This record gives sequence, structure tokens and C-alpha cells, in this order.
Amino acid sequence: MTPTRHFTATGFVVHDGSVALHFHRKLRLWLPPGGHVEPDEDPVQAVLREIKEETGLDATVVPTSPVLGLGYPIHVHPPYTILVEDIDDPVQGFHHHIDMIYFCRPTAENPALGDGWVWVSRDDLASGSELAIDGIEPQIPPDDVRVLGQAAIRLVDGA
Repeated sequence: MTPTRHFTATGFVVHDGSVALHFHRKLRLWLPPGGHVEPDEDPVQAVLREIKEETGLDATVVPTSPVLGLGYPIHVHPPYTILVEDIDDPVQGFHHHIDMIYFCRPTAENPALGDGWVWVSRDDLASGSELAIDGIEPQIPPDDVRVLGQAAIRLVDGA
């Protein structure tokens, strides 16, 4: 039997050669902002809402494919990639996230992240360094976060 599937959107927010990550205490993982696509919301609306709710930043999606020059129908930026993630939640049970991954940038010139968020450099992602935050044992970000974070920095900053 196929597990229940939830549509989610994740945004790798890039600024000055770094991506915004936070340590998700429940999952014990370093993650970028993201969450469920709500009813009547497209994935771009969802990722921008999640970025604002979680980091406090206003952001914009950086197109990773050609934009169609159509007046109609409306064009929604496609994600950079889509991941299918196994989620074992004690409340909702085992299910999948169909996670649309976007690369984004803050709209402010000098963005200030909310509490618990840090800017992580491409070098730190590439080296597999442990990241630390007050009161938490240092952890290495998951491989997908490291690979996608580096790709986002290359694409958004042209590094």
C-alpha cells in the first residue's frame, strides 16, 4: 500500500554566499525553511509563506528554468527539483512528503534572520563541518541539505 502523501515546499534562502538553516529540535536535523502546501495555495506561495513565517524574511524565488512569456495561463515557477521523503511522525504516522525545492533570495539588502536561524557558508556545507547552536550538540547537516545548499549558492550568487 502506498503511504499517504503530503505536498511540501522548501526554500534554500541564499545571501552573500550562505544559506539560512536552523536546527529542528524534534527531528535533530539542520534544515532550511519549508512546510506543507496549504489548500488553495500554489507551491511558490507556500515556500514564500514558510520562509516568512519561519525566518522572518521576505524572499523571492530565483527562477531555475526559463520563464514562459505568456499572459495566460499564469506561470508558476517550477522547483529546482522534487524530493520524496519518508516521514515517520508519531501523530500522523508514516507518510511521504513530496517536497518541491526552490532556491530563493531575501528581498532586503541586509537581511536579519529570526531566532534560531544561522547563515551557513558554502565552505561549511562542502566540508561537512558540524554546525553548533547554543545548548545543542554539534551536528552535520544531512547530505541533501548540504548538496542543495551548495547548488543554491552557486546558482543564486553565481559563485
